[in-house]
Amino acid sequence: MTAAADDSFELFDLRVEAVIPEGGPIYCGAKPGDYFELKGEMLSLPPGQGFSIYSISAVLPLLAAKQRPTHKNDWMTSDAEIACPDPNCASRLRIVRTGKRRFSHAQTTAVPLPEGE
Repeated sequence: MTAAADDSFELFDLRVEAVIPEGGPIYCGAKPGDYFELKGEMLSLPPGQGFSIYSISAVLPLLAAKQRPTHKNDWMTSDAEIACPDPNCASRLRIVRTGKRRFSHAQTTAVPLPEGE
């Protein structure tokens, strides 16, 4: 495939980890070591582990941006912890970039690339 015909792009794989401070009240059900992973558009949890939908909803809007390369000075590059949506819960969620994965535009959408770009 020539460079002009290359329709590939890269996204970061992400791991979202529960951060549980010692002694703080936890109301979301998170436990130390809880996590989920995002690879492309596929979210997965370890077998037998759950994750609060409310906690997932707090990080969900940020995940697509965290998957993409960002400028080194962009806050999206450096800021990685999100508070639990329950203001009384001490837990946080940490988004960690774990690797890169290459995708093909043609294999991820039916919409063609604009011609001449």
